[in-house]
Amino acid sequence: MKRLFDLFLLLLLLPLVFLPAVIVALLILMQSGFPILYWSDRVGKANQIFRMPKFRTMLLNTPAVSTDQLHNPTNYLIPMGGLIRRLSLDELPQLWSIYKGEMSFVGPRPALFNQYHLIEDRTRLQINTLLPGLTGWAQVNGRDDLTDQKKVAYDHEYLQRQSLLFDIKIIGLTILKVMKSDGVAH
Repeated sequence: MKRLFDLFLLLLLLPLVFLPAVIVALLILMQSGFPILYWSDRVGKANQIFRMPKFRTMLLNTPAVSTDQLHNPTNYLIPMGGLIRRLSLDELPQLWSIYKGEMSFVGPRPALFNQYHLIEDRTRLQINTLLPGLTGWAQVNGRDDLTDQKKVAYDHEYLQRQSLLFDIKIIGLTILKVMKSDGVAH
């Protein structure tokens, strides 16, 4: 049922996100050149590594760590990178990962391959049995402002409460959070 919901929502969204995705791609190309996409190794269901695409908002020499681990992350942003991130437009290419079945619209955000403690804590609580999501319960409750421990607690709560109605609620809350740019690290 969840996979059918993901595919249905994907079909609804594609016509709406096509033009914004083209505009973002052109902005990145004009400001920073190729590549337009950044592919990062992420941890998916059953701790399998997959390549997740995002629009590149950072300079090419940026270390492959979470934004909160960068010293002064704004120094690494391309000129429009902050705006693209605040509006979560950098996430649009992840629709490809949803199409491929590597991600869902709702689930725990996929950890970077080198976030060892986060991966270990999620595995211990069986959160790794879920497909990672474009958004999730942790994102609507703090997003980048949360510690890993808080993220895991929200992810575990999602594991216990997951349902189609809960996913719809999270998607609605995500839209509100994105419109307000709440909890986004720059």
